[in-house]
Amino acid sequence: MDEETPLLTGTPSKPKINNSKLFLAVFAAVLGNFTFGYSLVFSSPVLPKLKSPDADPRLRMDTEQAAWFGSIYSLGAAAGGLGAMLLNDLIGRKLSIMMSAIPSTIGYMLMGGAVDLWMLHLGRFLTGVAGGMTAASIPVYISEISHKTVRGALGSCPQITAVIGALVLYSLSLKVPWHWMAVAGELPVLLMVVLLVFMPYSPRRLLSLGREEQAERALRWLRGEHYDTHAEFRDIQHSIKSQGKVTWSDLAAPLYYRPILISVVMRFLQQMTGITPILVYLESIFSHSKAALEPKYDAAIVGAVRLLSVVVAASLMEKAGRKALLYTSSMLMFLSTLTLTMIYHNPGCPPGPAPPNITAISDFSSHSVVGNPVAGLLPLICTMVFIFGYAMGWGPITWLLMSEVLPLAARGVASGLCVTVSWLTAFMITHVFTHLEDKYGLYVPYLLFMVVCVLCLLFNAVCIPETRGRSLEEIENYFRTGRSFTINRSNSNAQTS
Repeated sequence: MDEETPLLTGTPSKPKINNSKLFLAVFAAVLGNFTFGYSLVFSSPVLPKLKSPDADPRLRMDTEQAAWFGSIYSLGAAAGGLGAMLLNDLIGRKLSIMMSAIPSTIGYMLMGGAVDLWMLHLGRFLTGVAGGMTAASIPVYISEISHKTVRGALGSCPQITAVIGALVLYSLSLKVPWHWMAVAGELPVLLMVVLLVFMPYSPRRLLSLGREEQAERALRWLRGEHYDTHAEFRDIQHSIKSQGKVTWSDLAAPLYYRPILISVVMRFLQQMTGITPILVYLESIFSHSKAALEPKYDAAIVGAVRLLSVVVAASLMEKAGRKALLYTSSMLMFLSTLTLTMIYHNPGCPPGPAPPNITAISDFSSHSVVGNPVAGLLPLICTMVFIFGYAMGWGPITWLLMSEVLPLAARGVASGLCVTVSWLTAFMITHVFTHLEDKYGLYVPYLLFMVVCVLCLLFNAVCIPETRGRSLEEIENYFRTGRSFTINRSNSNAQTS
């Protein structure tokens, strides 16, 4: 009857949705992801300066210290994910995002005013804690406040703003000293906190706490005054009532373990593609490759390509669907890593007069660039293709699917678990990357990434459902029944009555 009401009153059959306030709430939240993207790649332009002979002796880094500076961010992010796992259910998604401003601000202050190495490492760790908190909280908050017709596009916003944050850092690094880049990182954090003060809590979060009036007001604020909230409000209520409290024994049910396993494995595979070490050491990778352009310009170009690709993904999310973009993403990453593996392996390159301890990558680089200038662009082109492929699919869709498929009753804890697994994997692969590169050159890391891209392709084919155009309640019903997205209203009403 609720769906027929608009016809009886003479109003249009479809409710009029005004998403302007929803967009404002999403913008306020994803400022945290801007800072996340900015802080993640902070080491890329900074490390070459800190490893150079001209660096301040108190801050100069050797290979091992540089490896820790690059990878300790991921340890902080894992800690932040664990913190969010508790805070998401304790104080809610919105306040968890706001709390991330504390470690972020302190971390930037430490790095901006660093006079010793411990300040740089601690500051990097704290910005990682903030990144882990936002990574676990923002996608869930956005999915819970968004209408299903725009949830796919808005679900890409965290990835888009993270990419913009990285591009802003690359751009600033062309002219701004690295100390001031740390200071500039505090500005979006402060703006995020100010804006979020005026944004609503998640209606699902409010309903789970029994605050029905506040939840209805929040939903109406997000959808506009002329939107009929009754049907959506009823679906949310039914979803919450049908779940209750989750116990350890409940996790054996497909409703819980299947979406949690899918989310965890996706986050593991996402990091094993090598995206974090490539971004963290981007300028260093290009300097080893002796590409045709200066490494700092190569990094800025890759940042721009990354932004273009996530915008393309956002525009295609509701048209092409999640699975199609994941297939495309996996294939592009596979082809680019396959090419890079062959480039850096270079078995046909004639040996030069270099000492035996020079790596194969240096041998390839000097030979190919001198003999053929076009070959000097190949590492840049392949990296651009890899970044384009990642940012089209396995970047934004992994975040989006995590927020879509996780059941509400376990969403706070499960999202924190996913982020923790993701960043522990990122720490491992980022730290190992440095040692593999030193020992074997870039051939072995890229060979590993190529194999992972094949696994991504297979996992998408076998395990990931298509969620395009589905409400969160329909997605939950799919895992509950094992097959169907359609909710049987008569059965559910009979059970609740």
